[in-house]
Amino acid sequence: MASHAAPLGPSPAPHDAAVTEFLDYLRYERGMSPNTLVAYARDLSRYEAFLGQLTQSPAAAEESDVRAYFAAQGGDGAAASVARRTACLRSFYAYLVREGIREDDPAARLRTPKKPRDLPLVLSVEEIETLLGAVIPADATGQRDLAILELLYGSGLRVSELLGLREGDIDLEGGLVRCVGKGDKERAVPMGAAAAGALGRYLRDGRRQLLRGRRLPDVFLNARGGPLTRQGVAYLLDRILARADMSGRASAHTFRHSFATHLLAGGADLRSVQEMLGHANVATTQVYTHVTVEHLREVFLETHPRARRRSGSGAPEGEDPPGEGTR
Repeated sequence: MASHAAPLGPSPAPHDAAVTEFLDYLRYERGMSPNTLVAYARDLSRYEAFLGQLTQSPAAAEESDVRAYFAAQGGDGAAASVARRTACLRSFYAYLVREGIREDDPAARLRTPKKPRDLPLVLSVEEIETLLGAVIPADATGQRDLAILELLYGSGLRVSELLGLREGDIDLEGGLVRCVGKGDKERAVPMGAAAAGALGRYLRDGRRQLLRGRRLPDVFLNARGGPLTRQGVAYLLDRILARADMSGRASAHTFRHSFATHLLAGGADLRSVQEMLGHANVATTQVYTHVTVEHLREVFLETHPRARRRSGSGAPEGEDPPGEGTR
């Protein structure tokens, strides 16, 4: 019996010779991940099927054929899927030109569609206060939970940065936390009086109780005295959210989003917020300006008398149409 190579994934028909060569190149020379390879193979199969209706082959297709494909099923679906199909065909035809299989590139002028960027979920100041008020710092774990939420919101730390904190990283007197972020970049982040107070109480009292005489450098510990994990943070946050009747409304990262948004809404400059968040690129921080602007727009629409929803008459709500009412 003939041996068979491992399949790339389901495909409706055998590939064109040029497509097969390209997929082999991606697999053996580029070392493309199996998932991406399967997606590219599927995309090219659909492209081949479309060209088959035009009695055209992928290697001989014209720019008009490529554009016709994206005007039809190639342009259907989510922006991310269309972007992947675009990248696939651009890569395919660049390969054919590089290998001398064809002279021109019919996909050279294709533009990758922009993926819509979802705005991060942000809690209001009142919602943050509600959550903090739902923490009961009467015992060691309660003190720990309050210190965690105060730091997540008060310093905008990532969960990984929070869990990586060691005793020497805390400067209560100076109101600073030193953490290690993405790319092993270290930064110092200020913390407010509320965060410093909650953290100081936990370090003096709750953490010592959890340690039970042992020595560990980790600041945040679980109920058994070991290092707290991501799962532990998620569990304690779920309990606090349920207690505040806000189940499912936030994750630990929501506090970081809220930290940045509230700073910008309060007048902080973008570069300062970028430094506090540890973003390498200010463009990453700019998403929070969109959140702030959207919030301001909502406030404006809800409160300005000339911005409220209009009635069927076309007049602002609560006003008489022109020519009616008291003369």
